[in-house]
Amino acid sequence: MMIKIIDFSKYLSIKIGAALPVKVIDSFTYDRELKILGFGFNLLIAPSAKNLAILGDNFDYIRDLGDYIEVGGSTSSAKIFRYFWQNNLTGLEFLRALPGSLGGLVKMNAGMKEYEMKGILDSVCVDGVWRDAKTLGIAYRKTEIDGVIFAARFKKILGFQEGLLEKFSNMRKTHPKFPSCGSCFKNPEGDFAGRLLEAVGMKGYFINGVGFSEQHANFLVNKNRGVADFASAMQVIELAEKKVSDIFGIKLQKEVIIIE
Repeated sequence: MMIKIIDFSKYLSIKIGAALPVKVIDSFTYDRELKILGFGFNLLIAPSAKNLAILGDNFDYIRDLGDYIEVGGSTSSAKIFRYFWQNNLTGLEFLRALPGSLGGLVKMNAGMKEYEMKGILDSVCVDGVWRDAKTLGIAYRKTEIDGVIFAARFKKILGFQEGLLEKFSNMRKTHPKFPSCGSCFKNPEGDFAGRLLEAVGMKGYFINGVGFSEQHANFLVNKNRGVADFASAMQVIELAEKKVSDIFGIKLQKEVIIIE
């Protein structure tokens, strides 16, 4: 198994982190102690993190299986979107506006509003075994998948919806332009994390350059690359959790994945 050094201050979308050794998985056989990373678009990784791994290039592919499209776990959202667009397939139009790898997108059931991965997801290859998507506990921004996603199969439905692209593009316009991990917290049932964070004074609150955007209160952003660090990010997140809990009695659930 090959080992490479990844500088997470460049690799992660929030641009916070240290240079750490990462193992490259090139087969279904791997050490179960490893923490598998995607493309780093919703991650915070501690400088002390160990046992990190990524999928190798042999899991970057798209195959037409007739009634289904199979996508490898390390395939980018941009590549998946382009394939569906070029082949007039519908169901994943929102990927034009979402970064990430297939594995990470499926793991968190990524999406925009009512559009999400599970919409056309048929089955997932977890630890080398294909499992029906209905058995994976897929819900709003989460699944019960416990293992490595090596690939997934999607229902092949003709009719790419060009009209949705403008909608997703407009939604992206409200996102901050600074390096970010995206939404820090999931929306509680019947409410919005951004509303709660703004109500407790966290909108525009920063420690050492990392904090919640003035533009979108639930976006954790990095306004000072090279100064913002993991410890500061954790301070901001924990303070936000405490304030919302103390004032509203709501325990926010993190959408950002934290690896320590």
